[in-house]
Amino acid sequence: MKSFNRLVLSFRRLPGIGPKQAERLATHILRMPSGDADLFASAVREARAKVRPCTDCFDFTEGERCRLCIDPGRDRHILCVVEQPTDLAALERSQAFHGLYHVLHGRLSPLHGIGPEGIRVAELMARLENPESEFKEVVLATDPDTEGEATALYLAKRLEGTGLRVTRIAQGVPMGGHLDYMDEQTLSYALKGRRAFSATGEPVPAEES
Repeated sequence: MKSFNRLVLSFRRLPGIGPKQAERLATHILRMPSGDADLFASAVREARAKVRPCTDCFDFTEGERCRLCIDPGRDRHILCVVEQPTDLAALERSQAFHGLYHVLHGRLSPLHGIGPEGIRVAELMARLENPESEFKEVVLATDPDTEGEATALYLAKRLEGTGLRVTRIAQGVPMGGHLDYMDEQTLSYALKGRRAFSATGEPVPAEES
């Protein structure tokens, strides 16, 4: 069954989907009423055609700029750097952060050949170095695992000498965890308890507000 196998392989390309899960999903699609299957396929095509990265923060949007970047109520003095759009969504659900975001769409991973040029570091630096930028603080909210920490350290090094306050989300986020899997209360505490962060990885005394 070439068509079925192609469908299974398509699902296996999705992150976190193993062989058995892919087969179950493919089977479910084939059992769906034809109208529902058509709607599913249409939704995929429409999203691929209309959704694009925001020109400012690189979160997904259907317009040139996303709703957060054009919101005049957001605090434009603080920028939160996250790995993926799903991390941004998780932090928004916590309702603890009211600034702007920058989505890297990845993190440093030498084992997989992903360096700074493979994620949106250049775009981040361009935003921060823009003469019209109002940013005073950059919150590094990459995942607290090995690659996320390496990414945070690299960014802290790049931000040295910029005059910006660099902070890291608090240790309430468990080591090895992923932001998009954490509950809103944990993320809220992590944001509110963020500490100043240096390129050595050592916390430095927080500035008086």
